[in-house]
Amino acid sequence: QVQLVESGGGLVQAGGSLRLSCAASGSGFSINLIDWYRQAPGKQRELVAAISSGGTTNYADSVKGRFTISRDNAKKTVYLQMNSLKPEDTAVYYCHHSPPYGWGLREYWGQGTQVTVSS
Repeated sequence: QVQLVESGGGLVQAGGSLRLSCAASGSGFSINLIDWYRQAPGKQRELVAAISSGGTTNYADSVKGRFTISRDNAKKTVYLQMNSLKPEDTAVYYCHHSPPYGWGLREYWGQGTQVTVSS
């Protein structure tokens, strides 16, 4: 069984920073396949950031230049550093294990962590 546990969310003023962590445990997953999503009230869940096994990063246009995804393979943890936060970043943030089709691994979601940015 795989567990993805997010932490680090909270309430912050606009312009502030937060660092989210996603700790993965269990068997049957790859730390290289974990990315970050978010879902704001009344909106669809969207991909925020991803990092490939080689370290190539990909970000939603709305967070480019402000958010940084990183990974510590030894700790089996993926991070999301969020700077210059805006009220529109308010959402529940989820880490997500996203295996390509045919890899024989399952998709998993964490329980989510709330990020609230006040204006």
